[in-house]
Amino acid sequence: MTTGTAAQVITPISIGEVVAKAEQAKKDGYRLVQIGCTKVEDNYEIIYMYDKDYQLLNYRITVKHDETIPSISGVYWGAFVYENEIHDLYGLHVSGINIDFKGTFYKTAIKHPFSVTITKEDDACQNK
Repeated sequence: MTTGTAAQVITPISIGEVVAKAEQAKKDGYRLVQIGCTKVEDNYEIIYMYDKDYQLLNYRITVKHDETIPSISGVYWGAFVYENEIHDLYGLHVSGINIDFKGTFYKTAIKHPFSVTITKEDDACQNK
């Protein structure tokens, strides 16, 4: 096993390529590491991370709030956890999830809390 810092490449793909890239990663022996989502201005970036022999394969899609994302849970069964999380926390629609909690995976005080921006006075600890 080699250790060290290697540059990570994140390859942008289209929504239509998500399932095909997951199928190819599975065929090539990669395991699903995570699916991460973040809001960037009016868009959402979703990164699919796969690992094989300590080498990461990263794909990014950029979507609008009203776009539908295809589930990869038919390829990587456990992806349903990440996909339900993306739905519940960001309000994004994921179609075809193998176990779809329909918005009840997380119970939060604010519906889709990561899709809203809350502003408040600067707190001294935020500026350290």
